[in-house]
Amino acid sequence: MKKLAFLKQPMMQRVLYALAPVALAAVYLFGWRVMAQVAVAALFAFLAEWIMVPTPPGKLSQAVWVTAAIYALSLPPATPFWIVAVGAVFAIVFGKMVFGGFGKNIFNPAIVGRAFVYVCFPVELTSKFAPAFRGFPGGFARWSFAALEELPARLTAPGLGVVDAITAATPMWSRRDYAFETRLWDLFTGQIGGLFDHAGHARVLAAGSVGETCAIAILLGAIYLLWTKTANWRLMLGTLLGATATNLLLRNALGIDLVPPLGFTLFSGAFLYAAVFMVTDPISAPRLRPSMWAYSILIGALIVFFRYKAVFAGGVGFAILIGNMLAPSLDLWIKRYQARKKAAKA
Repeated sequence: MKKLAFLKQPMMQRVLYALAPVALAAVYLFGWRVMAQVAVAALFAFLAEWIMVPTPPGKLSQAVWVTAAIYALSLPPATPFWIVAVGAVFAIVFGKMVFGGFGKNIFNPAIVGRAFVYVCFPVELTSKFAPAFRGFPGGFARWSFAALEELPARLTAPGLGVVDAITAATPMWSRRDYAFETRLWDLFTGQIGGLFDHAGHARVLAAGSVGETCAIAILLGAIYLLWTKTANWRLMLGTLLGATATNLLLRNALGIDLVPPLGFTLFSGAFLYAAVFMVTDPISAPRLRPSMWAYSILIGALIVFFRYKAVFAGGVGFAILIGNMLAPSLDLWIKRYQARKKAAKA
């Protein structure tokens, strides 16, 4: 029988503290089912790591809780619990343990799990978005907001059927497919919901995944991570710069209207959530400063490009996975360049 022991990782504890306002905002916007989702992910991620960790030393990493939280908060609010469990196990086993455990993984485990369930169960995931609660007490007094019969009177209209509710469009989908643009203030506060008209048919505007919806909560977490020096500011800033430059190039310089305005790009979808909690993962990111800039700028640029060209409206996870693949090579190339430069001076 393996002994239950954890590595002491104060940095991972601080990431969990930074995720606290995001989780609270998610409960307010979507109900207490969000915390059940996090609990399921945490349980199965823990079990997967406990089974896979070698003995000796047999110690689990506290990073397992961070992986579970980031992964669970990246899912829609009504994701079936069995899908949550499958993704959590896949994240730990194939995103971390197959590489040798904590500190040896190339990819961010949370994104590995999220990308896996996104590709394997696209219907189940894209049909589980829901509008956010508004007013007080919001989701603090509710379990979830997932079924049509749960929609309040403000979301009902003649001609609105069950199919419309099930296929509710998130801000990015609604802009791309129906030319409806969500207000920036709603994106900033996370109170996204209501009806919009498209070709004479009422459509439901749904919020995104539970952790990505409220920009205020994410920014509070970012401030804490930067203040405690838990996250590297270069990785955050580089992601913002890469996305901003690519957005301005495609939309303003090249005149591509399919690319949304800059404000919408930065505050919609999982961009901000990823820039704060995913790109800054110290294990899957490069170690050298020049590499960090190249890595984060590339990810920001790829997010904007994928949103413009890809079939799916969001491309955050795949952009980061590509960055993860290049991270070791970036460090190697920078080291070789610096060595050649030093030799040339000598």
